[in-house]
Amino acid sequence: MLAKRIPTILPDLSFEEALEVTKIHSIAGLLSEEKPIILTRPFRSPHHTVSSASLVGGGKIPKPGEISLAHNGVLFLDELPEFHKNTLEVLRGPLEDRSISISRVNASLTYPCNFMLIASMNPCPCGYYGSKEKECTCTEDQIRKYMEKISGPLLDRIDIHLEVSGVNYEKLKSTDKQETSEDIRKRVNIAREIQRNRYKDYGIYSNSELSPKLIERYCKLERRK
Repeated sequence: MLAKRIPTILPDLSFEEALEVTKIHSIAGLLSEEKPIILTRPFRSPHHTVSSASLVGGGKIPKPGEISLAHNGVLFLDELPEFHKNTLEVLRGPLEDRSISISRVNASLTYPCNFMLIASMNPCPCGYYGSKEKECTCTEDQIRKYMEKISGPLLDRIDIHLEVSGVNYEKLKSTDKQETSEDIRKRVNIAREIQRNRYKDYGIYSNSELSPKLIERYCKLERRK
């Protein structure tokens, strides 16, 4: 549920970004007469049985995979350790390069895949390791094998690791007014517009796309400690 809310607080697609996303979905045959252009950021959530080819793309004439269909949006992998380890490893290159090249006998194509990766997992096979509500029934060996399904290099490419504990019923039924996604998105859009204006001469939209040279120019550190 949390992952599905992420697109609601991401900045609005620019016209250029919308065209990029629409082209990819058009190639994949996912557009319709009712929706000929994609105006919202994609949210892709493939099942853990997905193959490497379905994730990165493929076919006789290579079509975009899930990572390209999530371009300028979110790729959500639920129950991360349940994915085949070799399938997860194909994400390492695209996460850094933000593009994927697929070579087949008939063609060799490169698709963009600048996506936000969000993944979730249990702390152990039974799901109760560290829980204050229920005792974990897993052995240390079972927990170790479960965690080893995800490689270190892939974990290193995930910037934020957050442990989320269970939410009790009292909090769920609370009627206290909370900040809405719309309110958060307004602030995000303001920040994105500042970045868009700052980098308008470089063909990029945000801080995350800065090259090392641009980082030196715009992210100078002060000498003060």
